Amino acid sequence: MTHYEDIKKQIRELFINQKLAVLSSHHSGQPYASLIAFVGKEDLKEIFFITPRTTRKFANLTADSRVAILINSSLNMDSDFHEAVSVTALGNAKEINGDEKDDILSLYLTKHPYLEAFATSPTCALVGVTITTYVMVKNFQHVMELHIDQ
Repeated sequence: MTHYEDIKKQIRELFINQKLAVLSSHHSGQPYASLIAFVGKEDLKEIFFITPRTTRKFANLTADSRVAILINSSLNMDSDFHEAVSVTALGNAKEINGDEKDDILSLYLTKHPYLEAFATSPTCALVGVTITTYVMVKNFQHVMELHIDQ
């Protein structure tokens, strides 16, 4: 397995094993972090989440689509310093509508079936983040980058 295939495999494992991530957006230079329930595509090109349209995070990403998403495997234990993997996904967010929305919503609800009422509410938006780069940190200091070709 090549170095890049190994990175991709570890990112896919995080996509499967982790339910929550931290979305970072900003407004007028002020950073803002939000906990999100997410799902990622197998090809690693996109990550999706649901948010009410009335939230600060939705206002922020509508004003500037550039976001970062942090996904990690830490358990809040001492062993995390040697075993946890963290991935920051950098990309651009947009609301998903039209024909692709049903397929993505189905993918999301397969991972998060307990969020069906929330995810299908007319006040909520399905947001897709097109990923440009992943930055993976292992063993607390080993940093690797993976650039995604769209």
